[in-house]
Amino acid sequence: MRYEELTIEGRNAVLEALRSGKPIDKLFVLEGCQDGPIRSITREAKKHDTIVKFVARERLDQMSETKKHQGVIAFAAAYEYAQIEDMLALAQERKEAPFLFLLDGIEDPHNLGAIIRTANLAGAHGVIIPKNRAVGLTATVAKASAGALNYTPVAKVTNLSHTIRELKEQGLWFVCADMAGEAMYRLDLKGPVGLVIGSEGEGVSKLVRENCDFMAAIPMRGEINSLNASVAAGVLAYEIVRQRMG
Repeated sequence: MRYEELTIEGRNAVLEALRSGKPIDKLFVLEGCQDGPIRSITREAKKHDTIVKFVARERLDQMSETKKHQGVIAFAAAYEYAQIEDMLALAQERKEAPFLFLLDGIEDPHNLGAIIRTANLAGAHGVIIPKNRAVGLTATVAKASAGALNYTPVAKVTNLSHTIRELKEQGLWFVCADMAGEAMYRLDLKGPVGLVIGSEGEGVSKLVRENCDFMAAIPMRGEINSLNASVAAGVLAYEIVRQRMG
């Protein structure tokens, strides 16, 4: 499977990509550069809520593939982001209770790709990721998903806690992975559910955790006490699948 080019370099190319509405994850601009074309690019980026980072020339040179970046490099999404409404519509179309994954701070593209793959296989209707402090839909994510990105919608939101509160109003309830929680086998995980998975280092952030209805712990029997984020997502997702099938 072929994936589109993920980096866009040069002032005209970046400006045209932004104006065309192409989904841009991040924009890297030469720090201290304030000429007219750069100002036009940063202004356009702000209109689209694109994250803009000002970096040293050495950093841009390292990132550049063409070596003709002209002080600006954009990282485009490998796939277009979906809307949460698309996910709820998909659940309705399948006549199923909504089942969503919400990922809090997953920065490793291989983990994100693996979780999207698991979400697809578990029959989830979509994956929601935050705009900041998390990896977007890069080529590595697309490859790690093993094609699942073609079928499983991914939405990007500004505030996960706010999104959870909005989805609660539509009847969903939320369970997050947390070692301090109740053993997952003792929880009723049926119905319209959002599964919240945190980063490997930090886990689910305090604010997001406080908005969840339950905390689910995966029983651990070994000498170490944590699982890779994508493995934890798979274990919890398939407990949800087991209960939904029952």
